[in-house]
Amino acid sequence: MEWGGPTFVLAIIAISTLGWVATSWIRARHGYPVEGEWGGTVSKSDPDAERKISLLSSENERLTGQVSRLEERIAVLERIATDAPSRLTAEIERLK
Repeated sequence: MEWGGPTFVLAIIAISTLGWVATSWIRARHGYPVEGEWGGTVSKSDPDAERKISLLSSENERLTGQVSRLEERIAVLERIATDAPSRLTAEIERLK
């Protein structure tokens, strides 16, 4: 085999191409982003993952609202617990 001949150059090109294809196949199979045609990355889209993200986002909003309401209730309870007993008694009497 001649080192500078066209056969050697074509063999190097074939080996490089096969290595790139094998690497891309392995990355795609395991869910890693794959290089696109011009160097950008192409990621695998999963409709179940998008649905899970939207469900988790809505649950996060609900729990954030619940936490803020609980913080308000705790603030009221802290105010009741730390107020002077005479003031609390006066407010209860006023409400009767």
